[in-house]
Amino acid sequence: MNVVILTVDDPLYLPAFHERILAERNDVAAIFVVPPLYKRQTPRDAALRYLRTFGPRATVSLVGRLVLAKLRRRSITGVARRHGVLCERVADVNAEEFLERLRDLGTDLIVSVSCPQLFKRPLIELPRRGCLNIHGAILPEYRGVLPSFWMLANGEARAGVSIFFVDERIDAGELCGQRTFEIRAGESLDALVRRSKAEAADLLLEVLRTIDDGSVTRTALDLGAGSYHSWPDRAAVRRFRTAGHTVW
Repeated sequence: MNVVILTVDDPLYLPAFHERILAERNDVAAIFVVPPLYKRQTPRDAALRYLRTFGPRATVSLVGRLVLAKLRRRSITGVARRHGVLCERVADVNAEEFLERLRDLGTDLIVSVSCPQLFKRPLIELPRRGCLNIHGAILPEYRGVLPSFWMLANGEARAGVSIFFVDERIDAGELCGQRTFEIRAGESLDALVRRSKAEAADLLLEVLRTIDDGSVTRTALDLGAGSYHSWPDRAAVRRFRTAGHTVW
């Protein structure tokens, strides 16, 4: 099975995730990295939105951590190189030239790991074994962006990760793996995201094994029973901090 991973250029959380996957799986044919931006957002737009939402202290901490990660050469590209896996950048995962690249690789399964681009039908239907997405919440609850933040802001006792076969809607399709874990008192957003990525890596390996042996299950997600959240507003951030949580 030729597995292709579509992911985002994140040096903080995702190198460890990919290290875990590549250490166990030898069928990852390629990793393609897209910019960590939504729609037509520019890096400046993303930085200003983060600053307006979480404030200067959290923003300075984020910048410092990104610089440190770069100095330590922590990257998905570096992880792929150590494991001898092809790693390339791509601007648009739905572009016809990229679809042709996937065909040339003999792609059997696509795994989306924090990829911010919406997948269109030609991409979804290309791999013969399907297209998986990993989401850091207990779907169908907390669809959308920053689920770890919203779970902390809303005082949830448990968090989780879900893996599903995608369709063209946001965080929708057929669930094939899910696990939950306890949220710790006063846990920071950074700590929860790190634990969530570690749980997601283990769950992905489990799901891939069920695909290998033909035992994978597929259950349609009931979006009518779930919830959807967009980027946090100031009221949500106040609620998050009142509950005793910090970003870092």
